[in-house]
Amino acid sequence: MINSTLRIAVPSKGRLAAPTVALLQAAGIPVPADDRRLLVPVPDQNVELLFARTDDIPTLIRDGAADVGIAGSNQLLEYGSDGVEELSRLGFGACRLAIAVPADSAIRTTTDLAGRRIATSHPVVLKAFLAEQGIDGIVVTLSGSVELAPTIGAADAVCDLVSTGETLRQNGLRPIETILRSEAVLLGAADQRDAAGIAVLCTAIESVLAARPKRYLMLNAPDAALDAIVDLLPGIDAPTILPLARSDMHAVHAVVDAADLPRLLHPLKEAGASGLLVLPIEHLIP
Repeated sequence: MINSTLRIAVPSKGRLAAPTVALLQAAGIPVPADDRRLLVPVPDQNVELLFARTDDIPTLIRDGAADVGIAGSNQLLEYGSDGVEELSRLGFGACRLAIAVPADSAIRTTTDLAGRRIATSHPVVLKAFLAEQGIDGIVVTLSGSVELAPTIGAADAVCDLVSTGETLRQNGLRPIETILRSEAVLLGAADQRDAAGIAVLCTAIESVLAARPKRYLMLNAPDAALDAIVDLLPGIDAPTILPLARSDMHAVHAVVDAADLPRLLHPLKEAGASGLLVLPIEHLIP
């Protein structure tokens, strides 16, 4: 797949770990199961997998210890935007960095945070936001248990990652502002040592991402209904139409959005389509 050995930094644990492994495997890079090594060679693909904390991945790329890696876009801003660039958004790990306060707090908006202590594990992003808003808040940096800070008197508010908001609710907190939206991204050094290898990897990954929401639809159409059936089909491009052994029938192949299928299948059948077959797509380059 790649001519020279490419080192990919992979989340070792956390919410991005399993989706990252699934994406790499779908892109043709096998990830060994139950391998406890932190540096795992994949010789058939000329790849090395470096398992690391997501917080460290931007730094590893910036310092040349890895060529590319997968982390949250929030971690790129917090730990390593200098010399590291976003190559592709990956469509999973969506979350937001939100400021929250105790449910009974008098703080209602971010302007009420002036002179207040805000606990966070994202001090760089939070300080930048406060400076941009002209708010003179006090940033308290914590590496864990951020949600507990108001309860134990360590802070008046928190700034933490939120997925569903359930953790905030369980700790008696209510959000007042979202300062950043994040998702998993493929990162690379701005000065790439193996641009060709990275381009190959990016194409493989992007082909998987493009294929995931699509399906390959095949059907048989009588010639008398062919135009009406084709008009029903949205897709990337015009459908492929092939003659069948029967002189009055054609096969129609099309790539469609999976979300469109529930409203497509019955009208296609009513229009005269038969032998409808829907298949998943592993890779797609539009």
